[in-house]
Amino acid sequence: MKDTTAEKIDELIERYPALEICHENLTKAVEKICESFRAGHKLITCGNGGSAADAMHVVGELMKGFLLPRKIEDFNKDFVRRAAELFPGDVGYFKANLQCALPAISLVGETSLTTAFANDNVPDLVFAQQLFGIGQRGDTLLAISTSGNSENVLYAVEVAKILGVNSIAMTGQHGGRLKHIADISICVPADSSYTIQEFHLPIFHTICIAAENEFFG
Repeated sequence: MKDTTAEKIDELIERYPALEICHENLTKAVEKICESFRAGHKLITCGNGGSAADAMHVVGELMKGFLLPRKIEDFNKDFVRRAAELFPGDVGYFKANLQCALPAISLVGETSLTTAFANDNVPDLVFAQQLFGIGQRGDTLLAISTSGNSENVLYAVEVAKILGVNSIAMTGQHGGRLKHIADISICVPADSSYTIQEFHLPIFHTICIAAENEFFG
């Protein structure tokens, strides 16, 4: 990890001193996610309710520029070269607007799939089913649950471990069952859903900022 990437985590703790207890595992989470990206793998996210929104929020920050410019001409010259060869009239438009991405997918937005599976099979395996379909060894699952006991999130983590997908949990101070089955657990110092989520937002923002800095800083 770059020194400047580690500094992003330190800056979070300076703003939120109560999160000092999460420093070590947050650092491990950033290292694991960056290791996965570096090897050509992806981040997969899931959660329920407000945590579902957080899961999609993470994807939104990774799949396009967040704080840094990610110009394709700076970081993906091969794409620009091939675009110029195949579509010379559009390469300028691509260069001006496309941004390099860190590959991430949320499991919470597939309405047709999740409702069909919940109706035809069982609702608590909707995330596990998707992970079973798209998860590959070396990918990373970011599983968000304020209680740490959400059955559909727990089953997703179990399938992740079976497949060889890394698992990172974001949860509350008690961690629930999730704390004990995830590879890395970030347990924030709060015990009600809304206060846990208030800590989750700056944490996942920091994960995204740190990963972006690692690859595009």
